[in-house]
Amino acid sequence: MKSYLSLISISAKVHRRQNRMTLLCIIFAVFMVTAVFSMAEMGFRMEQTRLDGKHGSFTIRDLLGSSMGQTLISAAIILFLLILIAGVLMISSSINSSVAQRTKFFGMMRCIGMSRQQIIRFVRLEALNWCKTAIPVGSVLGIVVTWGLCAALHFLVGEEFSNIPLFGISFIGIISGVFVGVITVLIAASSPAKRASKVSPISAVSGNAGSDKTIRHSANTRFIKIETALGINHAVSAKKNLILMTGSFALSIILFLSFSVMIDFVNCLMPQSASASDIDISSSGNADSISTDLVEIIGGMDGVKEVYGRRSSFGVPAGMNGDTTRSSTIDLISYDDFDLSCLKKDGVLKRGSDLSKVYGDSNYVLITSDQSSPWKIGDTILVGNETLEIAGLLKYDPFSDDGLTHGRITLITSSETFVRLTGITDYSLVMIQTTSEVTDENIKAIQTTVGDNYSFRDKREQRTSGTYAAFVFCVYGFLAIITLVTVLNIINSISMSVSARMKQYGAMRAVGMDERQIAKMIAAEAVTYSFWGCIVGCIVGLPLSKLLYDFLIAEHFPGAVWNFPVSSLIVILLFVVLAATVAAYAPAKRIRNISVTETINEL
Repeated sequence: MKSYLSLISISAKVHRRQNRMTLLCIIFAVFMVTAVFSMAEMGFRMEQTRLDGKHGSFTIRDLLGSSMGQTLISAAIILFLLILIAGVLMISSSINSSVAQRTKFFGMMRCIGMSRQQIIRFVRLEALNWCKTAIPVGSVLGIVVTWGLCAALHFLVGEEFSNIPLFGISFIGIISGVFVGVITVLIAASSPAKRASKVSPISAVSGNAGSDKTIRHSANTRFIKIETALGINHAVSAKKNLILMTGSFALSIILFLSFSVMIDFVNCLMPQSASASDIDISSSGNADSISTDLVEIIGGMDGVKEVYGRRSSFGVPAGMNGDTTRSSTIDLISYDDFDLSCLKKDGVLKRGSDLSKVYGDSNYVLITSDQSSPWKIGDTILVGNETLEIAGLLKYDPFSDDGLTHGRITLITSSETFVRLTGITDYSLVMIQTTSEVTDENIKAIQTTVGDNYSFRDKREQRTSGTYAAFVFCVYGFLAIITLVTVLNIINSISMSVSARMKQYGAMRAVGMDERQIAKMIAAEAVTYSFWGCIVGCIVGLPLSKLLYDFLIAEHFPGAVWNFPVSSLIVILLFVVLAATVAAYAPAKRIRNISVTETINEL
């Protein structure tokens, strides 16, 4: 051996199993950044092709000035920073546990003359040695996933993604991935390297490094059992390890909540409705002149899945909450039964709304609303000689461009209620949903039946369901990866933390602690990490989720309102708890299978 640095490759082979999680964390960080920036560049190229075809001449400034370009840049930068922070904490936690397990090794190196600076250099170079494998794997994985996503968008979705590059190589994505891999490793290795350099040769050789702290307070066993108290004490006594473990758990929750905002962003960009029509038939000037007979005829034609219509009456005098002077004016819109049922499917009704009251000939209506709307469920409205009660509120106004009511009162009634109130039986708008097997001949036959008296609009080319599904699939794919790495990181971190205290557990077993108590102690330590991780993750993640929502959505869609992400929070917290449970089981089982003497002599 010519140099102490030759031990790096030997150490990598010996500790190959312990280093798997660290390698996985580096691969995860490189893969995520490579995929995010590669997809962003493919989106830029697609947008460039579209603008070239539309405007002829085109510059990078035009692309950066477009709404899609700005959105891609903003999203990529935010995700880049989150992944960078998450990578640093996860890798640092793993390296820190690895250093703690090799106390005796570093002590022996100090004994034979290795200086503190050489120890620091050794740990950093050892960490960089992992990059030789992890960075190429992460980069290749990111490129392959980008190709797969682009192919899915091109062939399965089509539409505006027909120009997306199929096998493009993003050098920006690759460089960004390599940069993140190296930077995260160097930052993550900094603290463990300094910790390793501070190990004294005497304590290291005896294997008691880190255990020479003066204990000023015994574990509190007044309300909890001794094994639970010791497990909590193990978790909170090592402050740096507690911060790293808590931060790692918290960052996973923060990443999950942040990526969840992208689902809402896609919903606002490409809103999907169960009542979205493929064909619209409208009368001129919004007059109610389309007969119900025509609607029945169209409903029986080939290629028609659903046909439903709306009637409208604007500027109707009305009185709100007992106003008999009818000083206000309202707009009345009728919904057929299918249209009403879609409101519930789409989740656009506010909590407390009772849609069942609106069906049929009734005195109940729905009303559009926004953040500043004063009306509420149970309010009454006098229309003609009829008193109507608000049975439900819509979260926004679907009849305005920005989702805001602007003070306008719009009531949604059933067809039967509308006819009773106004006496109007004909429709102003008829909407048609076609079957998947519909042909152009079917559409032409419908158009011929409609005739030239009404406006006929074929909207099939405007479908965004495929594009929406593709984007949602990408976001959920990233969420799945984040969740998987969270679970693996928790399991590995707790396992390595237990391994670093193996001699302590051996001593406890030697003085009479049984296997069940050891398992409870490890479980208490795991629960402590996950508890503080969940607390910090929620404290930081929820405000950040709202900040991202306001930046990406609320600024561009005034009718959108951030809601507490209950479902997303429950999902990630359940995975954290599950991971902590599984993480406590494996080390406890390993300790049960080792005799007391073997545990005490464990290095």
